[in-house]
Amino acid sequence: MAAEEGVVIACHTKEEFKNQMTKAKDAGKLVIIDFTASWCGPCRIIAPVFAELAKKFTDAFFLKVDVDELKEVASEYEIQAMPTFLFIKNGEKIHTHREARLRHCCFRLRLRQ
Repeated sequence: MAAEEGVVIACHTKEEFKNQMTKAKDAGKLVIIDFTASWCGPCRIIAPVFAELAKKFTDAFFLKVDVDELKEVASEYEIQAMPTFLFIKNGEKIHTHREARLRHCCFRLRLRQ
């Protein structure tokens, strides 16, 4: 699955996730990962905002990971609550965000780049 500008990419396998992370790192792009769960009410509420941000910040990779589907990935990043938004640049975690103020966080991090 190729990264497309303005689109949230749902990763359903660890291989898909690793491939997207490698593409982003090779391109020097910011990755914003939405760790979510199908049973999580706040996750469903914030999903349209995450999609809106993907359209606005087309120079970043926006990935969605279901913690029940990719338990190993969630464990690797020590995800303990949903939704959790992880910001990664050049393979390094630069920020973790667990609140609904996602728009503000994206704008703030974009200014730091």
